[in-house]
Amino acid sequence: MNPMTNVKNIAKLGLQELGSDRKGSWHDDYKDSAWIFIGGLPYDLTEGDVIAVFSQYGEIVNINLVRDKDTGKQKGYGFLCYEDQRSTILAVDNLNGIKILGRTIRVDHVKDYKPPKVGSKNVDEETKRLRLEGCAPKK
Repeated sequence: MNPMTNVKNIAKLGLQELGSDRKGSWHDDYKDSAWIFIGGLPYDLTEGDVIAVFSQYGEIVNINLVRDKDTGKQKGYGFLCYEDQRSTILAVDNLNGIKILGRTIRVDHVKDYKPPKVGSKNVDEETKRLRLEGCAPKK
C-alpha cells in the first residue's frame, strides 16, 4: 500500500474515534506494546534527531533505526520504544503525517515487535535486556 495511503488511514481512525460513542479505542489493540513504527524518515537523520522529535511525548527507552548491512546508511524507517505505553498513543495521534525536512512521516503502533538478532558483540547490557524482556508494560 502507498505510504501516504497508510498515513491517511491512520488519521481517519483517529477522526472516526472522535465522533464515536463506543467505549473502546482502536489504540486498545496495542495496549501490550510500547513500540511504534516510524517510516518515511529523511535518510540523514540520526537516532539523536529522532529522539529529539519523539521525546516530547514520553521517555524513550530504545530505538532501532534500520540500516543497510553493507553501507550502514539509514533506510528511512525504524522502531522506537517508550517507557510508558500511553506515550505511543500520543505519538501516533500527533506525529503521524507530519513533515520532517520536507518528508511526510508515518507513525503507527507495533503489536509484536521482533528485535534484530543479536549478532553484534558491541551491544550493551541494557539493550540485550530490552531485547530479551521487551519494554511493554508488565502484567
